[in-house]
Amino acid sequence: MGPFMVIFTLVFLAPIAYSIYISLFRTQLIGGTSFVGFDNYVTAFQDPQFWSGVSRVALLLLVQVPIMLGIALLVALAIDSGRLYGKSFFRISIFMPYAVPAVVAALMWGFMYGTRFGLIGNINDAFGTSIPDPISSGFVLAAIGNIVTWEFVGYNMLIFFAALRTVPHSLYEAAEIDGAGQWRIISAIKLPAIRGALVIATIFSIIGSFQLFNEPSILQSLSPNYITTYFTPNLYAYSLSFSGQQYNYAATIAIIMGVLTMLVAYVVQLRGMRKEV
Repeated sequence: MGPFMVIFTLVFLAPIAYSIYISLFRTQLIGGTSFVGFDNYVTAFQDPQFWSGVSRVALLLLVQVPIMLGIALLVALAIDSGRLYGKSFFRISIFMPYAVPAVVAALMWGFMYGTRFGLIGNINDAFGTSIPDPISSGFVLAAIGNIVTWEFVGYNMLIFFAALRTVPHSLYEAAEIDGAGQWRIISAIKLPAIRGALVIATIFSIIGSFQLFNEPSILQSLSPNYITTYFTPNLYAYSLSFSGQQYNYAATIAIIMGVLTMLVAYVVQLRGMRKEV
């Protein structure tokens, strides 16, 4: 355990402790660095730009995550059913986008969204339509949600499919003998059996939503008017740190988002794993 605890302390506990430490200070041009206690946290809770970013990731979480997990669950059930021809091909094909780095995925979709040089522009030229660019037309969050869904459907599908493979086939045989149809088997056997996997995938998706950074950061150059420096909390903290040199306030934003993510994930875990009486 010794080597593990040393590495765990250096790469996990020490950065968190240092972030909490510097969040209690403030650096000013006049006066230098001074201890301010929880003033940075009070400022953050009153910062409309911070809460604007939080509202965006919350909206993405409430809309995009259920759609993504629903698609992943349907695909996993279809592959597990044994009635899908070429299921190995579909499994690797759907999982393949997860192997694409998020930066590359954002660049690729940003190109396809373009009306002058991308896929939408080619469709408009071919059919004489005027489909707008979703990024520059105000549908940035929907465009980002589409990219994230494309990236992580395969990842969540693999979690669900692996959980489905652990269900004993004797349960399916007993259900069929009792006259249960496929929908009854899914609702009464498969979904309850993978409840833990559903909770885990939901928690991972919550963490990913609150950590949203790569996609808006890459797409910002395509639509600077709609994707601002405070579009998401992580992008806001990054801008504060590396553009505004406000390391103390950026650490404060990061700590608040870490605690908020932990609380939401914990509530979901409690509700998801709670056994009905």
